[in-house]
Parts: sequence; structure tokens; C-alpha cells
Amino acid sequence: MGDIAKGALGGAWSLLVGWVLPTALNLAILTTTLLPSLRKVPPFEHAWSLAEGRGALAFLTASLMLGLVLNALQNPLYRILEGYLLWPSTAYEYGCRRHQAIRRALTDRLLLMRLERRAADANLSAVDRADLTLLRHSPHLARYRNLDQRSTVTRRALLQERLARYPVGDGHLAPTRLGNAIRRFEVYAYDRFQLDSQLLWNELTATAPEQARRQVDTARTSVDFFVCLLYGHLAVLFAAVVTLTSTSTGAPAAATTAVVLIALVPVWYRCAVSATDEWAAAVRALVNVGRHPLAASLGLDVPRELAAERTMWSLVSRLPRIPYHEHAAALDQYRRSPAPTTNDTA
Repeated sequence: MGDIAKGALGGAWSLLVGWVLPTALNLAILTTTLLPSLRKVPPFEHAWSLAEGRGALAFLTASLMLGLVLNALQNPLYRILEGYLLWPSTAYEYGCRRHQAIRRALTDRLLLMRLERRAADANLSAVDRADLTLLRHSPHLARYRNLDQRSTVTRRALLQERLARYPVGDGHLAPTRLGNAIRRFEVYAYDRFQLDSQLLWNELTATAPEQARRQVDTARTSVDFFVCLLYGHLAVLFAAVVTLTSTSTGAPAAATTAVVLIALVPVWYRCAVSATDEWAAAVRALVNVGRHPLAASLGLDVPRELAAERTMWSLVSRLPRIPYHEHAAALDQYRRSPAPTTNDTA
């Protein structure tokens, strides 16, 4: 019985911590600061009457039900924050250009600091000296010049961490920080091995070691928590605005709540972006250790040469993406020889 309970709780951990818990926190804010003032507003009057006398049960039921609904809607909720859904084309393009400039500035700043350290040791080639001169006179680095000259090892590591939250290649950039932080590990497998992990995600997670799959689920839970908390704050903020426009009895509490939530929303967004670091590390580990079991389950042998392995995964990724073509027969050279049967060994 203990093992059954442990397994059930482990399977529901992501749901409870990632979606139900932040929903309960937002409902607690709503019920303690705003709901008493909204009891006479038609949309909330019925909810208040239901909660009277059964407060704890109503609170738990609402937290669970709303958490389940938000969990079911997690894909569109994420896509809005990533910049893929409900974003006008002009805003999307502006965001991509902005983050392209930010990534280029981070790359140039780190390169300049590295070249200056090497220049102090007189260990620069002619090409590096030319690059150093060009970067020192670059106008888009002038604002960071004095700050970077006093940069410590810790600050350089933080800059490298910010740069690592961007995907490789301009074609993979998203218009938001969260979108880029997630996109970096979505394209990791394809960039390194030509393996489309997004397309083969179910196959990859079905064959990867259990510990690797658990790490991915656990790491994503932290991001889910902050995303759900952010959306819940926006919903409570909307209720605070309704309170301010519908009644004057709870105006001070509603105004205070609105100010606090407006200040906290960008904090939770930044926390969600930072939490993707562990998620990215877990997905990277899943790809690195899971592609060999995936190849074995597909009846393929992973070549010793990396270039040949990239070719093999490129062919595998095409099979579910496009209709069958005779060129897919090139995958035969990577297929395993059938195991000998009992009659053959006899």
C-alpha cells in the first residue's frame, strides 16, 4: 500500500506543485483581500454564497479544479509567454530583433573581456588584435565599457549564463526571454545530433532511463509553478480592478493588492526564466543518454563517427515528418542485423 501511495504521489507531484499549489496561493489572496468587497458584485455574489459555511471545502475544491484546468491549458499559456500565440507580427518581429541585438552584445562583451585578458599576457595573434581593436571602438559596447573593465569572475559567469539562455542561430530566436530560454533546449538535440527531439519526444522519453525522465519532470515543475503563479496574479489583478470600479468599500485593499501584484508579476516571470536552467540541463541529459536506447528500440546501431550519427538521426527525423520517400532507404545501412533464430543456430 505504501508503494502504491508513493507511486501515485510521485505521478501527481508535477500537477500538485506546478499548478494546484500556486492556484491555491492566488485563491488565498483573492479570498482574503478582495472577495469580501465583491460579495455584492453579480459575478462573485453566487461564489460567496457557496463559500459561506463551507469555506475550507470550497477553497480546496476550487484550487483543485482550477489547477486541473490550468494544467490542461498549459500549452497555450506557455505559448503566450513565449511569444508564439496572440502576438501581432510586428511585435513578434520587434522582439526577435531586440533579443538578437541583446545576444550579440553579450557575445561581444564576453569576447572583448576574453581578448583583453589574453592581451595582458601578450598572447594574441594578429587576427585577435584586430578583433580587439574593433570591439574596443564598437559603439554598441560603449555603454558597458567601464562596467566590464571592472568585471569579476562571478560577473563574467553571470553574463555567460545569460548568453546560454539563447538558442544557437538567429533562426531559432523567440521574441521573449522565456521563449528563448525554452527554445535553447528544444533545438539542442537537432544542433548537436540532427535529432528532432520535439518530433520524437514521445519515443525519446519512452526509451530513456527513468532517472532522466524524472529529472525533466521535476525541473519543469519549477517553471510551471512560476508560470501558474504569474497567470493567477493577473487574474487577481483583474478582480482588483473590478473591485475598484464596482464598489468603494474595499478600494484601499484592492489598490494595495493591485500595486503589489503589478510589482510581483515581472518577478515571477524572471524566476520562470531562471528556472529553465535546470530544465535545460535535464533535457540535455535526456538527449545525451537517451538517444542510444532510442536507436536500439528502433532497430538501429549508432555509428562510431559523429558525422555518420548526425546523418542517421537526420534520416530518422524525416520519417514521421514527411511522407515516405525512396531516399529513406538510406537508413538501411544503420539497421541492426536480425537476431539469429533457434533454427539458424541449430
